[in-house]
Amino acid sequence: MIDLRRLTALRAIARYGTVTAAAASLHLTPSAASQQMRQLSRDVGAPLLEPYGRRVRLTPAAWVLLRHAERMEDYWQQAEAELATTRSAALSGTLRLAGFPTAVSILLAPVAAQLQHVSPTLTVEVREAEPADCFDLLFSGDTDLAVVEATADNPPLSDAAFAQHPLFDDPFELLTCVNHPLVGRPSVAFHDLAEESWVVGFPGDSARQLILAACNSVGFSPAIAHQAREWSAVASLVANGLGIALIPATAALPPHPQLIRTSLAGSVRPVRQFVRVVRSGSDRHPAISAVASLLDGLAAEHEDRAG
Repeated sequence: MIDLRRLTALRAIARYGTVTAAAASLHLTPSAASQQMRQLSRDVGAPLLEPYGRRVRLTPAAWVLLRHAERMEDYWQQAEAELATTRSAALSGTLRLAGFPTAVSILLAPVAAQLQHVSPTLTVEVREAEPADCFDLLFSGDTDLAVVEATADNPPLSDAAFAQHPLFDDPFELLTCVNHPLVGRPSVAFHDLAEESWVVGFPGDSARQLILAACNSVGFSPAIAHQAREWSAVASLVANGLGIALIPATAALPPHPQLIRTSLAGSVRPVRQFVRVVRSGSDRHPAISAVASLLDGLAAEHEDRAG
């Protein structure tokens, strides 16, 4: 009989590409992960890994087994969800949530507080994590639900390990100092920003990618004067007249008399999307279903405010 833990090791190697990375994701030593794969090979009577340069790759037999392993994981998550409904009408146990900083601030923190108020037997743990780390935490079983920003680097919607559900779109706004010539307009068209000096994030930052793509779509490349990672640092640079910036509508900034936020007009308007993610098959778990419902409600409120 095949041990499901060995199938988990196979799934991790397929996802991360090396035994070492797979072992780390599962909190195992590389030797323990290798041992599980050797035993799994004996269980199915076929080699599952073969050397490929400095890495390993799955054999044809492993790919066949992997397809079934993904389905079995989905079924197991469904079974755990159904079992949870039989234990008690009250939500109990521990629910672990993860998300990037803005998601924690505007979604996960209020949802966690509400859940613990109405379900005192349920412990809710919130963890700040970047989107890529959120998917790793879900895969390893270290979190139960995550709110991430949709990016090109995320696993595709077709990835059988995850169920992804859009929450709401968060449009970007123009941020200027109070004496900027564009201040006072009800909205600003994107092409009016072509001659400005810009404050943007570092290369690889998702917001920077969205902003540069929007600039390119209207035919200009922004003159980048300064780069900063945190929104508060971006705001400080803008407040001191060192450039303009685009920031998401939900980005919280400290009150500052020298800062003005203005809506963008027209069809070119960068937008980031919030997405909630769970392991496939787990969405019917009572606690996960409860938090998903609360998140959808909050997301609808943000969508309404964004217009």
